[in-house]
Amino acid sequence: MKDLFKGINHLIKGVGLIMQPRLRRFVLVPLGINVALFVALIGLMGYWFGELINYLLSFLPAWLSWLEYVLWPVFAATTLLLVFYTFALLANLIAAPFNGLLAEAVEKHLTGQSLDDVGGWREALKDLWPSLKSELVKLRYFIIRAIPLLILLIIPGINIVGTFLWLLFSAWMLTIEYMDYPMANHRLLFPEQQQRLKQRRLLGLGFGGSVTLLTMIPVVNFIAMPAAVAGATSAWVRDLKG
Repeated sequence: MKDLFKGINHLIKGVGLIMQPRLRRFVLVPLGINVALFVALIGLMGYWFGELINYLLSFLPAWLSWLEYVLWPVFAATTLLLVFYTFALLANLIAAPFNGLLAEAVEKHLTGQSLDDVGGWREALKDLWPSLKSELVKLRYFIIRAIPLLILLIIPGINIVGTFLWLLFSAWMLTIEYMDYPMANHRLLFPEQQQRLKQRRLLGLGFGGSVTLLTMIPVVNFIAMPAAVAGATSAWVRDLKG
């Protein structure tokens, strides 16, 4: 349980780190991408969320209509998780090179090094293709494991268990997503990253679970991505690097 709380604490540290004057210039681009996508997401949700929920509930036979009051919150929570996690994947896909720079700057800040040699946006663009490749590897990992869970989510009754499993899976995936940035800066490939994280599963779940919650809080979720990158870097420096 100590590791679980450590993971949560690293995200809290991440929120504080992105407020540091030395790091603000590295936060601006990821923050801007996050805000723009969230505004677009809110607009889309307002358009089709209600229709989707009503469509799913229409499959209930008349004699089970009372289940609407049980299943509606489950469907609503599940849809929100799917939408927000899809958003997280898209935001990180676009911002990946800049998140790598932010992770580098945070690590130097935490270890007392100068930030003068951290690259700018030109360096980020040079790393665009490797960053995209890394994001696509994580996307493949996500899709293979998400499909069985999605099947559980659409089966009445079982979807209650499926929602719980989806929450755990989302926490783990967000851990993988954000821990990649500091680890990739040290040339650790995806299988090596997984190996390290599996040795500290509760730390990862504590971190990823707190990122999930932060992502779900209106307005505060604007800072979720840069805070998670900074928090993941803190976890790397303090607990995973050795």
